[in-house]
Amino acid sequence: MAVNDFKQYQEEITADIVDILGKAECQPILFVGSGFARRYAGAPNWEELLQKLADACPLIDKEFAYYKQKYTNLPEIGSIFADAYREWAWGAGRKKFPDEYFSPDVSPDVFIKHKVSEILSELGPQKGSYGSAALDAEIKALKSMWPHAIITTNYDRLLEPLFPKYETVIGQQIFRKSFLVLGEIFKIHGCVSDPRSMVLTDEDYKSFDTDKKYLSAKLLTYFAEHPLLFIGYGAQDPNIKNVLYDISRMFRPEMTLSPNIWILEWDPSQDNASYPPRERVLDVGNGVNVRIKSITASSFEWVYKAFGSNGSLSKVDLKALRSLMARTVNLIRSDIPTKNVEVNYQTLEHAVESGEAFATLFGITSLDTPENVNARYPYTPQMLAEKLGFTSWNGVNKLIAIIAENHGFDIRTTDNPYHFKLKTGKAVNSFTRKYSDLAFDLLSKVQKGEDYTLAPNCFAKSGDTGNV
Repeated sequence: MAVNDFKQYQEEITADIVDILGKAECQPILFVGSGFARRYAGAPNWEELLQKLADACPLIDKEFAYYKQKYTNLPEIGSIFADAYREWAWGAGRKKFPDEYFSPDVSPDVFIKHKVSEILSELGPQKGSYGSAALDAEIKALKSMWPHAIITTNYDRLLEPLFPKYETVIGQQIFRKSFLVLGEIFKIHGCVSDPRSMVLTDEDYKSFDTDKKYLSAKLLTYFAEHPLLFIGYGAQDPNIKNVLYDISRMFRPEMTLSPNIWILEWDPSQDNASYPPRERVLDVGNGVNVRIKSITASSFEWVYKAFGSNGSLSKVDLKALRSLMARTVNLIRSDIPTKNVEVNYQTLEHAVESGEAFATLFGITSLDTPENVNARYPYTPQMLAEKLGFTSWNGVNKLIAIIAENHGFDIRTTDNPYHFKLKTGKAVNSFTRKYSDLAFDLLSKVQKGEDYTLAPNCFAKSGDTGNV
């Protein structure tokens, strides 16, 4: 590659992401690690967190280096520190912990986890900023991505404010969910909101590894159907290797490139003259090597924008969708088998075969009858004109023309939230136009010279414009 090829690299990576998202016809899934919290909130890494814990407990009286020399891994050190915190809490440090922790049925490691919660609960943007204008721009692009779901091993609560419509599922709660829908944040290692849920000590990790096969089975259907982006992990992170190992066993032959999996890594020297590698080969254990796509950059804004190119879910009522799905699952798995409801299977079969009937089954109304049209579009042109204070529909025409001139869109070109063209006879030109309350609100603002925005997804390239 020639000098100054990062722009070409960026264009090719973006094109690949857009292509895969288009073929998948769904939103990506994010797998978020500790590097995310470090980038946007200055969070400590594993070792720095343990050092903070050591400094806060007077019974941990040796330098951290001593424990690193003596124990083989950080979770083991976490277990040693948990014992020290328990002894301290039951002695001089008692007032620093909630009274409910001093009960025989509470796990003894709750004290150190409570301290972790105190440390990480302080993380977040300062005065609305994540540290710089560039990082704020990254966060804005991330929020516009609207991922299908987010999976994280982080304990902090940085993600929840970014995706307020998403449901948070913590630790073992995921095993109790009978379905996976859309708009969920899975905190598989626990959360500061529930210190007892955290996977922190050596014993916690061993227990997590035992349950991991059930977690993998739950999540692998996600990974099989959706593009997957790792953020905040190094390529050698054991969390990545565990996921990729499970994926390789169930879906991919060894050494085959996984076309829908990327790892995003930060390198401050990028975004200049080099062309980074676009693939990585990872040894994920047990003699298995996996090839995944790699993205290296110093700024993540363009990457987040590329993964958000498949559209937005901002208009989707995620809570209503999850409630609908939950009720459907309960109906199929519980109510029907236990005869809590009577089911007309002939009606259900007809509903599934008919799109209209299936929509009605879920309370979704079509607009193919005059009754439904009149309910949603109650105004004839003359009625709308009079409601706006005009003596004839010509005044309405002028307001619509102003919108068309300013936005290149005539609301009469399509059936949309403002307008519906109702067929009234067999002749080609036999129809009447109907207008909604939204049309009245829109035209009122135009009439008064107020600011207004058009509803999304109602633009058309062509169609009749005619009179109202």
